[in-house]
Amino acid sequence: MNKIELIAPCHFGLEAVLKREIIDLGYDIAEVEDGRVTFYGDEDAICRANIFLRTAERILVKAGSFKAVTFEELFDKTKNLPWERYIPKNGKFWVAKAASVKSKLFSTSDIQSIMKKAMVRRLQEYYGIEWFPEDGASYPVRVFLMKDIVTVGIDTSGVSLHKRGYREVSGKAPITETLAAALIKLTPWKKDRVFVDPFCGSGTFPIEAAMMAANIAPGMNRSFTAEEWTNLIPKKMWYDVINEANDLIKDDIDVDIQGYDIDGSVIKIARRNAREAGVDHLIHFQERDVRNLSHPKKYGFIVTNPPYGERLEDKKDLPELYRAFGESFAGLDSWSAYMITSYEDAQRYFGRKADKNRKIYNGMLKTYFYQFMGPKPPRKPREEQ
Repeated sequence: MNKIELIAPCHFGLEAVLKREIIDLGYDIAEVEDGRVTFYGDEDAICRANIFLRTAERILVKAGSFKAVTFEELFDKTKNLPWERYIPKNGKFWVAKAASVKSKLFSTSDIQSIMKKAMVRRLQEYYGIEWFPEDGASYPVRVFLMKDIVTVGIDTSGVSLHKRGYREVSGKAPITETLAAALIKLTPWKKDRVFVDPFCGSGTFPIEAAMMAANIAPGMNRSFTAEEWTNLIPKKMWYDVINEANDLIKDDIDVDIQGYDIDGSVIKIARRNAREAGVDHLIHFQERDVRNLSHPKKYGFIVTNPPYGERLEDKKDLPELYRAFGESFAGLDSWSAYMITSYEDAQRYFGRKADKNRKIYNGMLKTYFYQFMGPKPPRKPREEQ
């Protein structure tokens, strides 16, 4: 096994959640930066990280990092990277995405073009050929420049890891699967506690909670770019990790996970998505207004993404909606509520100040994750030894 440095991008503000996931998976952390966690692994780690990590956006093999302030320097230092270690003679390779922040090199199209030329030159010299057929497996490169430091990674995932394979259709204002999973992990919810999303839309929060409760790996029902990298990762390694994931599933469990929405058409979508995810038997979906939110049990959890008025004409309905939400929550005995929203008056109309709030970027949208915490349940007595 070779020691490989891997980069896992994530939502800004949720790096600590991803770091804990990676440590729990058994890998050592190299560095935590804004929006990404770098860690050490081997070929097996590429498979396991893609299949098991719930909060990473993708997994990149770190090809190298260097400082560059001119395009000549970018070309030379890109050419010095050991591309032949990853890309075979017939590999298809290109710079799929470049991003630049506070760097002298800011034209992303020029960065992509120059780096591709440098890669070609290096591989021409190594393989002793002038022309590459590029009819083999894909090796897309992603590069990020921050204050003139260039970080280069080869994308092992392909389609972003938030695409679990269960959500073909989304409701209004969908939240991504990776963000939903990370927000659930920020709460102390466990599978023996009630979980309710009163604005469930296409069902992402309840589905992600049910997958966690049943220990279903998020990447089991999709494919990855690196599955074709047979020069680096034997096919059997992917099969072994899928078998490992299958062995860990415990979906014959008793849970109380519920999703409500006032729109009956999205409830149908939520049920279909849950069925695709294999957790429809673990979730109760129902068409229900937030005004009718109630539950007889104590110490339950609400985790939700309520509407926040993306369009100006929608904003007029928000005060009443958040007020109704707050009143329903106040009627629940010892519950906690967690909501992500960009609505600036959320706390005011909800009727109480959040115990905690965390700034999180949902794409380019700045949102807040408000936590309204109820009393903790009494500790269960320790079983006699």
